[in-house]
Amino acid sequence: MDILRSLTIGLHLEQPITWLHRLDPRIKLFWLLSFLLSPTLSNPLWRVAMAISLIALTLTAGIPARVWKQQMGLLMLLAVMTFVIAIFSPDGLNVTHQPRRPIPEPVVSQVSFPNQAANAPTTYRYVLFKAGNIQITRQSLNLGTRISTLIFTFLYAPTLYLLVTAPEEITAAITSIAMPLKWLRVPIVEITLTLTLALRFLPLVLEEVQNLFRAVRTRAIDWKKLGLKRTTQIWLILAERLIANLFTRAEQSASAMQVRGFTTPNQHLVRWNPLKLMGWDWLVGILLCVFWGLRLWIGGEW
Repeated sequence: MDILRSLTIGLHLEQPITWLHRLDPRIKLFWLLSFLLSPTLSNPLWRVAMAISLIALTLTAGIPARVWKQQMGLLMLLAVMTFVIAIFSPDGLNVTHQPRRPIPEPVVSQVSFPNQAANAPTTYRYVLFKAGNIQITRQSLNLGTRISTLIFTFLYAPTLYLLVTAPEEITAAITSIAMPLKWLRVPIVEITLTLTLALRFLPLVLEEVQNLFRAVRTRAIDWKKLGLKRTTQIWLILAERLIANLFTRAEQSASAMQVRGFTTPNQHLVRWNPLKLMGWDWLVGILLCVFWGLRLWIGGEW
């Protein structure tokens, strides 16, 4: 089991370079925020369209299937299972309430109105499907669509962004966007540098977990004969070893930065990659404005 190859969370795909890689990281960051914010207070069709758009972006970008196939499959399976459970669950609107006091009989008026259309037939149905005790209502269908699409969008959109954007580009984009806060004495450089180190440290964490897993697997431990107490002790030892290894990796990274003359951002100039909007970036930015225009026009709640 290779965790670094099976999990793409927080990892950057260096090759092949797709058209998503070439976009400005600031534009991609705004698109990521749009994918995360636009489903709020939107109708079900818009949420479904967001999930389909993420799948279409992955396919059109030419990202190898080995990178996204497993994770997208697991997320889609989770979303489908959540959708099925939600639509067949009671929506809470069919609960009957028995009043404590008798209801007075309504007074029937003797005046009739020939043009009255109060009892006109309508095609509206609240219960969409019913078979015995199983039924699907409009409320349960809306709830299932909302939960399943939000799970897929909120988990896959950040993963796709990290996949096609290098950590240094993310840091440079956040620094460029948040630079006006520097006038308010907000430590922008320190915050973005910490974010870069955190993104770079995540693959090291996965590597340490993978090494411990392989070490346990090679020893062929029979977990059934150990019992609960000894199994818990072994897992505590592994957790302690993992934390110790991570502290060692962090100390090595700090020593490497000190050797290269880095002490604090105030004394060491942090140079990020220069960002410049190209023609393709302006086009994608215009599409972002069109995106929000469609969201305000047709994406609101019904």
